[in-house]
Amino acid sequence: MDDATLDERLGRLTLERKVRLLTGATMFTLRGDDEIGLAPMAFSDGPTGVRGLDFTGGPLMSLFPNATLLASSWRTETAQEVGRLLAEEAERQHIHVVLGPTVNLHRSPLGGRLFEAYSEDPLLTGHLAAAYVSGMQSQGIGACVKHLVANESETERHGVDSVVDERTLRELYLLPFEIAVEDADPWSLMAAYNDVNGIPATEQGPVNNGIVKGEWDWRGLLMSDWFATRTAGPAANGGLDLVMPGPTGPWGPALVAAVQAGEVDEAVVDDHLRRLLLLAARVGAIDTPRAWRTDVPEPGGAVRREQLTRLAAEGMTVLENDGALPLTRGAPIALIGRPALETACMGGGSAAVRAPHEVSIADGLVGATDGVTVVDGVAVRVRPRAGDFRMRVRLYGASGALLSDAVSEEAKTVGFMPDQELPEPVTRVVLSAVVPAGAMRVGVLGVGTATVTIGSSTFDVTLDSESSDIGGDFLRPPGWQTDVVLSEPTELVADLTLGGWARLGLVAEPTPPTDDEAIAAAVAAAATAEVAVVVVGLTEEQETEAFDKSTLALPGRQDELVSAVAAAARRTVVVVNAATPVLMPWAGEVDAILWAGLPGQEGGHAVAAALLGDIEPAGRLVTSFPSADGASPAWDVTPTDGRLTYDEGVYVGYRGYAARRAPAPAYWFGQGLGYGEWEYGAVTLAGSVVSVELTNTSARDSREVVQVYLDPAEDDQPIRLAGWTTVDVAAGGSVTVEVTCDPRAARTWDDGAWRPLTTGRLLVARGLGDIRGEVALPG
Repeated sequence: MDDATLDERLGRLTLERKVRLLTGATMFTLRGDDEIGLAPMAFSDGPTGVRGLDFTGGPLMSLFPNATLLASSWRTETAQEVGRLLAEEAERQHIHVVLGPTVNLHRSPLGGRLFEAYSEDPLLTGHLAAAYVSGMQSQGIGACVKHLVANESETERHGVDSVVDERTLRELYLLPFEIAVEDADPWSLMAAYNDVNGIPATEQGPVNNGIVKGEWDWRGLLMSDWFATRTAGPAANGGLDLVMPGPTGPWGPALVAAVQAGEVDEAVVDDHLRRLLLLAARVGAIDTPRAWRTDVPEPGGAVRREQLTRLAAEGMTVLENDGALPLTRGAPIALIGRPALETACMGGGSAAVRAPHEVSIADGLVGATDGVTVVDGVAVRVRPRAGDFRMRVRLYGASGALLSDAVSEEAKTVGFMPDQELPEPVTRVVLSAVVPAGAMRVGVLGVGTATVTIGSSTFDVTLDSESSDIGGDFLRPPGWQTDVVLSEPTELVADLTLGGWARLGLVAEPTPPTDDEAIAAAVAAAATAEVAVVVVGLTEEQETEAFDKSTLALPGRQDELVSAVAAAARRTVVVVNAATPVLMPWAGEVDAILWAGLPGQEGGHAVAAALLGDIEPAGRLVTSFPSADGASPAWDVTPTDGRLTYDEGVYVGYRGYAARRAPAPAYWFGQGLGYGEWEYGAVTLAGSVVSVELTNTSARDSREVVQVYLDPAEDDQPIRLAGWTTVDVAAGGSVTVEVTCDPRAARTWDDGAWRPLTTGRLLVARGLGDIRGEVALPG
């Protein structure tokens, strides 16, 4: 839609009608306007799946591997495919815009939401994001690159002031957005919750207007993160185009008044609306309604199973391997660990989706090879967890009236969004379900006071809010639980008087073994098997929106379990079911380590394929793994007096390790073994292209990721990734690999302008812990 057409539409609207369109209609939808041919639009959270308009419940949708795992393939082709597949998922639900990808960097490994983001490196992140956006928007579904900007932690996320110098902001945190804008033109961006150098992101004129809309000449729509907007005039003048969610917010009459008072020029409002109408035209929500596809593969069908298994397995990373991998099919295997039976397939928060299934590693490996004995492990959770069973939900209003009486067939929890249509506000909820006989752990999730009844036992429970974050208790609700022994199936009832906005659910699961019992059983099983496969990891308790971690140590006694098994087993393989770095004090005691990420709905199938060599786990790390808590260039995520200062500057991740600003990492960014063996030949440079002869010296076809790093000759210029390429090489084969270096990596922000870096050397490496060659820059 050209500018003249946009202006003609704007001319039909009064100021009040213009402003009305600039705040959401509901939690995830926008208003339409028949007079200008504008249809309502629908947004959905991403990027792990397209959940749709329901935060809990809702339709079944495909659950993808987490972004960090997908990024570990280092393949832009993978990111582009994921964008196309997510567009298909959006088509199924008539969603116009998917809220992703997340391009914030892995600044500190403690960040709770890192699993949604690609990496610690801005160049890798930017190229993957651009490919994802291109894939999605090629199908007519809008992408929303988020969260602009310096939004790398969750603690006090709604008010923290990220203090970042301009060079660091430009070279690191804005660069992924810049690459996505330049290379893929995303149709929308999202402004973050935090302040940046004292100015809220939703009012950040120097970034939003000066850089993004000015220097980059970007024409898309800048929306707020949900509930992030605090003001009318300052936000409108600061470049924000759309307030989410609705139907109320800080704009509406306040923005109309700001225009009438001269605080905001009506031309500013027109620009916001012009961008909204352009988005509508791009996604098929203006004039002729778009024809939604009806031939999308089923979320749990064979097509999605193949795609999601392959995508997950290809990103998994072999960190250690003393000949134990791949496993021999049919050999006696002791599969050990709670995460093997209860595999974490996704993180917590707004990225979660309701999947058709989540295949555990136990189910995947048992189904893929004979001779597998499955043994439970030590506890990995400390919080009560909602069960997945048929649950009756009765809602009552303040008047005592029954507002709803329904059965939740599959949803683990229930919740109420601010825009939910009910005759009156819900003040009391009664949850009930039948619990099977046996030793059971039962309980309730929510905020408020509850009476919990199971058989003849009654418990009075108070569940206090645990978060000052808006929605924190919704994303990770408080809970209570107790152990009971039931002689027959018994009804569990929780009568809860609400005390805050939180998700609600029932706990009902078999009482697990004690940790001592679990370790003893694991050691016994490991001693009789040919190989012990121990699965350890994190859960949505650590990897979640709204909460950061306090340690990289595995929860519970998982380290003790690994060491005990390694001492008893002939061979020990450890699978790490986590999206972000963990400490591995037992690394020298085991024969192989496979980092498996949060692998999505086909996780168990993908892990089995990687362990058995059916699909090569050819991933390379996208984040450096520190050797100890605190041993990283950037660590602290807790603000001091509301300020989180990025004191490390441009020395984030591998840049800081290479400059010796932290002890050497346990595993470097870019590190990964795959199942091949590689010989690198001479390195040459022609213009911006680095060439190297590469030979696969193994007996297996394999994939290599050839990485090129720029090591500038100037002081205070860290090593940085300059380019890379992935290549598949047959066993014994040789190829000439060419890597084009991106000029956006070979520059520095100096005295208000970009200056090229022309001296130094280019390193060819498999991560900076394994440099294979170098060539000098011509100067």
